[in-house]
Amino acid sequence: MSRLLRASALAGATIPLVHPAFAATSRPISPGDTAWMLVCTALVLLMTIPGLALFYAGMVRKKNVLATMMQSFAICALISVVWMLAGYSLAFGNGNGWIGDASRLFLNGLGADWNKAFVLGAGTAVAQPTAIPESVFVMFQMAFAVITPAVVTGAFADRMKFSALMIFMILWSLLVYAPIAHWVWAPTGWLARLGVADFAGGTVVEINAGVSGLVCALVLGRRLGFGTENMAPWNLAYAVTGGALLWVGWLGFNSGGAMGANARAGMAVLATQLAAAGATLTWSGAEWLLRGKPSVLGAISGAVAGLVAITPAAGFVLPGPALAIGLIAGLVCFYAATELKPRLRYDDSLDAFGVHGVGGMVGMLLTGVFAFGPLSAGAADPAGATGGLHLLGVQAVAVAATIVWSAVGTYVALKIAGVLVGLRVSREEEREGLDIALHGEQVL
Repeated sequence: MSRLLRASALAGATIPLVHPAFAATSRPISPGDTAWMLVCTALVLLMTIPGLALFYAGMVRKKNVLATMMQSFAICALISVVWMLAGYSLAFGNGNGWIGDASRLFLNGLGADWNKAFVLGAGTAVAQPTAIPESVFVMFQMAFAVITPAVVTGAFADRMKFSALMIFMILWSLLVYAPIAHWVWAPTGWLARLGVADFAGGTVVEINAGVSGLVCALVLGRRLGFGTENMAPWNLAYAVTGGALLWVGWLGFNSGGAMGANARAGMAVLATQLAAAGATLTWSGAEWLLRGKPSVLGAISGAVAGLVAITPAAGFVLPGPALAIGLIAGLVCFYAATELKPRLRYDDSLDAFGVHGVGGMVGMLLTGVFAFGPLSAGAADPAGATGGLHLLGVQAVAVAATIVWSAVGTYVALKIAGVLVGLRVSREEEREGLDIALHGEQVL
């Protein structure tokens, strides 16, 4: 369910997506809510640059460090522009159940009511008012549109052409990300109308990025020397620094789903912290038990697994279930990254699928089990989203739909990029390293 539509910006009372809870007229802009959403926006952007850039760069080999950081940095710039030109309109225009419309191409019309509170879905039966200006909403959603494709790059680290990356990411943002964002977070989206509970992106961000990453890894093939050469991380200090920035940034990533400074945002922060802590402990504990030592790489991977899993649940669950989600996610993602991947021999370089894809699925399904109704209850839906067989079924439909669309759309985007410029660097360039081969620079 849309992060926007999950809470009243005035008092923390929640609004179900499938019912119009208020008249579709603007409220006054709330300075407190606007300030909070600006902070959350900055925290989410911080997750990509420098957070994800450092996290991924620390886990590749030295010859590919700069190229890996460049991917996150370039995507931040590229997708910001794509979002302004077309992505926002396709994701949040009223459109129909499957896609938005052209009403906000180039952010057309944003200046008309720039100083008034934004109404999402204005003119429809499910229009929902907010207490923030549309510019803030656009920017907050832009930060999500930026980090999602950046996560995908972890699956094909060390081997994609930079030109192919840029073309692929434009296509992927428009063909894959924007439609799924519309399904789940726009009030007219078909999954939103179905009643899906996805507070901050279990489908739109996590499963989408993980499945897309897996498709990329399979289409591009394994790295040269995979399984025979030492591909240990170059600088785990970079990875820990990036992981720490992700953890802190994720507090804004999830709590911003409340669209205001309210009680639900506070609960989302607490749930996020507990899930990350729980997953860190279970991943490290499993590694300690099975391999004799808890590794630093395992600890930061576990933290991200917990953060991923709590993403859809953050505004729906109480602290106890949040901790349980983290504990379970740590174990499941540990298995996916350290046992399943070696057995199936796919080269998901930095475990985009094993952590984000699998963790997102765990979180979405467990939201269907643990959702606490009062957190999302409102005037039009006094019960709120409550865990049980019905909600679990809706969550499963959302997971399946995201997997299928993400896989097919990613494959199509890759094939188009491949026809235009080719996807993979040459064997010689891969041996030399992407830093020198693609950017003419290197870390000394």
